[in-house]
Amino acid sequence: MTPASEAPAKPVILLVDDAPENLFLISSLLKDSYRVKAATSGSRALEILGNSPEVGLILLDVMMPVMDGYQVLQAIKSNPLTRDIPVIFLTALGEGSDTAHGLGLGASDYLSKPVDAPLLLQRVGQHLPAQPGGR
Repeated sequence: MTPASEAPAKPVILLVDDAPENLFLISSLLKDSYRVKAATSGSRALEILGNSPEVGLILLDVMMPVMDGYQVLQAIKSNPLTRDIPVIFLTALGEGSDTAHGLGLGASDYLSKPVDAPLLLQRVGQHLPAQPGGR
């Protein structure tokens, strides 16, 4: 066995946002401690989830074309294979009613954009701790 095969794999986060610059920024923040998979649409996110049982956390934008984050969350929570994966909403919607709606649908957490890097890392760590030596 090689030393690389003995190291535990980094936890996997699925990042869903229709803005490539947001995907780049957030992926850059997380890449040292987590393996990040990215999707630019809700339908692509659901496709990745169907093919990636190792996803341990989902960071999900709310405002996306065709299928918004609330619809994606409902699909995730209605599937027995994905319903237990924690979902953190990342969105520019910051009203209390938006937060209540997202949490009411089953989101684990809700963060406003622009993303505060230390807060994002703290919240991700609360829902999906990094493997030892990952940071």
